[in-house]
Amino acid sequence: MTASFTMQDLCEHFAHCVQVLGGTTAASRRLDIDERAIRRFINGERPLGTGVLKDTAKALRLLIAEATAAEGHITAALGTEPNDPQPSLSKQGAAPS
Repeated sequence: MTASFTMQDLCEHFAHCVQVLGGTTAASRRLDIDERAIRRFINGERPLGTGVLKDTAKALRLLIAEATAAEGHITAALGTEPNDPQPSLSKQGAAPS
């Protein structure tokens, strides 16, 4: 099943991905794209091509792998079990359980 997204949806999601990657400067380094071009993609001044979106997905997967390895190192050092995050609760401002 293929979902249909508007260009506005893609720009908004790309902007979110840029923030997840650490902001415009960090995303620029990870994606090897000029910061100005990233801002133009976000603003819809330049169309987001499939290549940029695939590279963004790849950079996010790499970030996940790096974060997972770092988290594993911390939990191993502390001798604790990893905690599963609950992002939906943290977004709503709920206190952690």
